[in-house]
Amino acid sequence: MFPQLAGLAVERVFTVGKSVRIQARTSSAGSDCPACGVRSIWVHSRYERRLADTAAGGQEIFILLQVRRFFCRNDGCTAITFAEQVHGLTSRYGRRSTGLSETLRAVALALGGRPGARLSGRLACPASRSTLLRLIRALPDQAARTPKVLGAGDFALRRGHVYGTVLADIETRRPVDMLPERSAESFRAWLDARPGVQVICRDRGGCYAEGAARGAPLAIQVADRWHLLHNLADAVERAVARHKPCLRDEPAPPEPAASPAAPEGLRAQQARARHAAVHASLGRGLNLTQISATLHLDRTTVRRYASVSDPGELLPDAPAARHSLLDPHLPYLHQRWDEGCHRADKLLEEIRALGYHGSARTLRRHTARLREATARPAAAVPASKTVATWILTPSGSLTAQDRDALARITGRCDELATVRALVRQFADMLCHRNGTKLPGWADEAEASTVRELRSFAAGLRKDWPAVTAGLTLPYSSGAVEGHVNRIKMIKRQMYGRAKPDLLRKRILLAD
Repeated sequence: MFPQLAGLAVERVFTVGKSVRIQARTSSAGSDCPACGVRSIWVHSRYERRLADTAAGGQEIFILLQVRRFFCRNDGCTAITFAEQVHGLTSRYGRRSTGLSETLRAVALALGGRPGARLSGRLACPASRSTLLRLIRALPDQAARTPKVLGAGDFALRRGHVYGTVLADIETRRPVDMLPERSAESFRAWLDARPGVQVICRDRGGCYAEGAARGAPLAIQVADRWHLLHNLADAVERAVARHKPCLRDEPAPPEPAASPAAPEGLRAQQARARHAAVHASLGRGLNLTQISATLHLDRTTVRRYASVSDPGELLPDAPAARHSLLDPHLPYLHQRWDEGCHRADKLLEEIRALGYHGSARTLRRHTARLREATARPAAAVPASKTVATWILTPSGSLTAQDRDALARITGRCDELATVRALVRQFADMLCHRNGTKLPGWADEAEASTVRELRSFAAGLRKDWPAVTAGLTLPYSSGAVEGHVNRIKMIKRQMYGRAKPDLLRKRILLAD
């Protein structure tokens, strides 16, 4: 259970507060000189070291270790004396055991400073955030190996201003190196120093294409399929946005709605409620005096409600309708409105010629009511990005509603129908890696009337060998994009302290 203590003589185990102390001493006869390797048994002196060890049972472990200092008996050695080290437990000047140091380094590489400090405290082996960062920086740099299939991608050190480059082995999916800049010259220099790369997977960026052509001219360049589809999606979205009027469905004419009855006033509602309460009390056998006391109404009021069977007889009369100077001209106004004349100033001019002497404000209030009554519901227009997503998604993966909406849109617009057909051909070619069909597809796209697809095809022509390889070979930059995503997480954990040297070690050395 405690292999690090196998070579020690444990003399005492005791507790101090929440920690466990192990008092031990070395038991070997001698030790090898670290400078010359000659074994010595001549003891110079003894002293005690205090080492923090990995926790056990949720408690801190401290080892109080008595070690010896030996004379080196090699006259040619530069060391006169040396301190003995216990393999797997101690290191020179170390105040932590080898196992605890490895544990804290793993925590630091996985979580960084503050999160790692919180976790180490929970694991009963506390360490400060600065200590964890020092442990990362003390790790030796990993020697960059030369992969056969190399992936290159950029990531933001400071978004919009400074970008770096991450290089990955596509076959093992492990990061190989990190460059603090994104440039053709730095990529070329890296390739010059490590000959032997046979395939380079990259995005559509010009700096990586130029650096690969100069640093590894014999390597096959492969354009990443995800970036090809992303560029096509941008072209499709621009094409859909240009045909936005074609996305609108014509709404069905609204059915004439029956005019609702005028709502009753508060007094009418109160009269009906009182009439119902009085007659309910009469039905229970109460007399007028008892009903008056129960409902807190005057006895005369109770008699009046009890004497009628229909509460409508007690309701106040409706106010007399108000007449307007516009009333004689309403039939003419409604006729002109139905004919499509909705301008209030034009209608005012016409009815003044017919004898209207009222104000223009009265007419505008009436036309506002007519406009509200005849307003047609606005047809829902899908966003350009939504329609572009429908076009890029296989028909079998769309819902029936989305499929029908796309069919109506492409039925109204010939260019969008062309876009849909060409996009499905390119997606099929990309998914099944039929790069031999690319020349025919590019010719068809350049001959179409969709200028966005013509521009996309022209861009493919500029990077033709890499695009053809991307649609033919099984390699892609998926592993690189995965590491870019991981770098974003690391940067969020180390906000403010993610300098390139620290970031590089976390990228390359973490599991």
